[in-house]
Amino acid sequence: MSQLFTSVRIGSHTLPNRLVMAPMTRSRADDAGVPDDLVSLYYAQRASAGLIITEGVFPSAMGKGYVRTPGIVTDAQVAAWKKVTEAVHAKGGRIFMQVMHCGRISHPSLLPNDAQPVAPSAIKPAGQTWTGSGMQDFVTPRELTLNEIVGVIDDYRMATRRALEAGFDGVELHTASGYLPEQFLSSGSNQRQDQYGGSVANRARFVQDVLAAMVAEAGGDRVGIKISPEMNFNDIVDANPQETYTYLVEQLRSLNLAYLHVALFGTKVDYHALLRPRFNGAYLMGGGLDQKSAEAALADGRADAAVFGGAFLANPDLPERFRQSAPLNTPDKNTFYSPGAQGYTDYPLLNGMSAN
Repeated sequence: MSQLFTSVRIGSHTLPNRLVMAPMTRSRADDAGVPDDLVSLYYAQRASAGLIITEGVFPSAMGKGYVRTPGIVTDAQVAAWKKVTEAVHAKGGRIFMQVMHCGRISHPSLLPNDAQPVAPSAIKPAGQTWTGSGMQDFVTPRELTLNEIVGVIDDYRMATRRALEAGFDGVELHTASGYLPEQFLSSGSNQRQDQYGGSVANRARFVQDVLAAMVAEAGGDRVGIKISPEMNFNDIVDANPQETYTYLVEQLRSLNLAYLHVALFGTKVDYHALLRPRFNGAYLMGGGLDQKSAEAALADGRADAAVFGGAFLANPDLPERFRQSAPLNTPDKNTFYSPGAQGYTDYPLLNGMSAN
């Protein structure tokens, strides 16, 4: 039997297989950040994954970075997510919420009272974000004060609490893609002169403090972290990423996290070989895997589970397709972020039937 279909322990959960659904922004929430019933159907369709990690969910109104993304701040958002977790659990699945504060990767039109986005330092990123009126240039963010940083950390703590209230099996801290935690971690976006800036130890402090707050709410065995060294998305750069990520991962050991999720996209450095020996929980490998490369990584002991993005997006029954070596549906990029069921809940199953 392929190792993809063997059980694996990740934190407090024993997964029936090693296929993990990657967190993928789908922009199907309403303007108030409340996911609708289509979201419940979408995730329930994919409950045969060993673990589902949701799209990024903002922990505070100031953490929103794109139009129609969901939150975990209000009672209405919690109630809507409870429908999602109940639908997934009814199909026998397990689901973690990815908590995503976008920081400077936002726009005033997406924030309360047209507020200026916040960041570790007032450095404007190159690029644009998707707003209600289309693509808009990023603006120069406002540097967070020390007291505000304490508040943001508490936002993550409360988001974790609300996620558990909504029935999630755990939470993942999004520390990749150029969002707030990676903004603190990276020298190009963090030029602070206090305890949260300067040395790699100081730049890593925000991530550690956030994780400690999340662990205090959920326990380490229900908390994971995603990183993506040298992805360089959203104008994020670091002067010495090997030093930065080696230091960070070594500091995670004391937290006894459920997993470390590492997604690589074209870097010349084999961060999997660098980081896996330094982590003491389950190691999730992601970034451009197919069935063959995933099976090889598991067989060689380079990973404990394999994370798939587009393949799960377009194939609700991906584990069964892999079991049968069946052809895969192709993701429709035109509907990745568009409202409605098209390209979201209407991908056909192996038997040609709709997954609805």
